[in-house]
Amino acid sequence: MNQEQKQQIATDTADGIYEAYPNLWERFGDKGYEHTVKDNHHHLDYLETAWELQSEQSFLDYAIWLETVLVSRNVETALIIDNFKRLIEIVPRYTETMQGDFMLDCLDRAVRLLELPQHKRS
Repeated sequence: MNQEQKQQIATDTADGIYEAYPNLWERFGDKGYEHTVKDNHHHLDYLETAWELQSEQSFLDYAIWLETVLVSRNVETALIIDNFKRLIEIVPRYTETMQGDFMLDCLDRAVRLLELPQHKRS
């Protein structure tokens, strides 16, 4: 993905989240929206790194770390899961088949992991 594609993915994902959860505007405002776009750039960067390393585990480790950070900032795990599910829908439009399939697997596994209670994640 090039930077323009990443920006489009990040913006589309943030737009979808804020449209689905309009209370986020009240909770976090414009800065929250901007952070959501930036966070999606980070998600995409980590997906690309996982692809380059051929390591789904590196993305799963990132997802767990991300949850820790965002929950400490009053962002529910359900919103992270929702974000990843939106990326599952959008990313294939911007990737080649093998890379896209790998990234979708990473995102799907991260969603399933985050849906587990914390004590069952090891």
